[in-house]
Amino acid sequence: MESNLNNKALLLMEDGTKIIGKSIGINGIVIGEIIFNTAITGYQEIITDPSYYKQIILLTYPHIGNIGTNIYDNESSKIYARGLIIKNLSKLSSNYRSTEELNIFLKKKNIVAISDIDTRYLTRLISNKKIKKIALISTNKEINYIDILNKLHQFKGFKGVDLVKEITTKVNYSWILNSKNIQIVKKNMFFRHVVVLDFGVKNSILKMLVDRKCKVTVVPAFISYQDLLLLNPDGIFLSNGPGDPNPCHYIIHTIKKILKKNIPIFGVCFGHQILAIANGAKIVRMEIGHHGSNHPVKNLENNKVLITTQNHNFTIDKKNFPKKLKITYKSLFDNTIEGIHCINKPAFGFQGHPESNPGPNDASILFDYFIKLIHIYYEKKNKRC
Repeated sequence: MESNLNNKALLLMEDGTKIIGKSIGINGIVIGEIIFNTAITGYQEIITDPSYYKQIILLTYPHIGNIGTNIYDNESSKIYARGLIIKNLSKLSSNYRSTEELNIFLKKKNIVAISDIDTRYLTRLISNKKIKKIALISTNKEINYIDILNKLHQFKGFKGVDLVKEITTKVNYSWILNSKNIQIVKKNMFFRHVVVLDFGVKNSILKMLVDRKCKVTVVPAFISYQDLLLLNPDGIFLSNGPGDPNPCHYIIHTIKKILKKNIPIFGVCFGHQILAIANGAKIVRMEIGHHGSNHPVKNLENNKVLITTQNHNFTIDKKNFPKKLKITYKSLFDNTIEGIHCINKPAFGFQGHPESNPGPNDASILFDYFIKLIHIYYEKKNKRC
C-alpha cells in the first residue's frame, strides 16, 4: 500500500471542473458514477452495501468518522463502492463499539477517498449540471488530466449493464446470525424456509429474516427455476442490488415462472424492480436517484407516512402501468412508485430498504407482512397435502 503523504488529491468532473481535497484512502485514480447520500448516520453501512457497487459516494453530512468502524456494522465483507467523498474526517472516534478509525478502514479495504470537499456545494453542482461521472485522483505522481478526462468521456455508465452477475454468490449458503449478532443454530428456532436470491444482499436483511425465525438459504441470482423449487421454499426474497435490472433476463425469466406457483415473494429495491418487470412493468433511469435515510413514503391504503432509507437510480415507469399490479406506496419527494403488490398473488415489492440499516425502522413492518403471507401459504399447502 502506497503512502499518501503530500499527495495531490482531487476530483475531476466530466465537464473538466477540478476540486482540490485531501486524500484519506489509498493512492489511485478511479472513475465511476457519482451519487450523493443525505444520511446523517450509517456511513459504514452505506459504503459496505453491495448496492453501491462501482459507484462513487458523496456524503452530504459534514462530519464523518466520529464513531469509527467496527466488525458488526458491515453489510458485506468488503467495500463495494469505488470511491468516497466527504467534507470533514473526524479526528476522534468516540464509540464503545469502535475498533478502527474510518481512514484506516478505507486504506485496509483499498479505497480511494477524499476529504476537505464542500460536499453540499458539490451536490448542488452535480444536480444543476446533471453530472453523473467523475474521477477521484490521489497520487504523488504527475497527473495527465487530458488522459483522465478522455477516459471519463469513454466511460458509459451502468445503464444497460448487468452488475449483479459480478457480485452474486456463486454457491448456496445458510445464514444463521440474527440482529444481535448471535448465531441461531437450533432447528427448533426456525419455523419457515425463506430462499433469498442474492443480487447484492445486505447482511441486515438476512438478520431481519432470522429475527422472525426463518431458516434462510441464500442462492445465486442465476439459480434455475427447477433448482429453486427443489429447495422447497415457503417464501422467496428478492434482494437489493446494484444498477439496472433490465438486462437481467435470466432472473426475470425465473421469477415469471415462480409467480405461477403462488409462493410468497418479497422484493426490495432491485428485487422490487425485478418483480415489477416480471409482471410487465418498465424500469427507467431517474434524473436524480434516491440515496439517504430521510425519504418520506406514503401508504396509499391508509395514508400513513413512513420515513425510509433509499438507494436507487432506477424506478418503475408510471406510464402504461400493468394491470397485474397495484401501487401501494409512493414517494412524497417526487411521487415515484415506492411499493407494488401483485393482484391476486402473494407477491409484493418495496423500493426502499426496510431492513433499516442505516435507520429509520418504520418500514420494518413489511417483513412482518411477508411472514404473514408465508403463514397463509404454508397452511394452504398443508391442507392440500
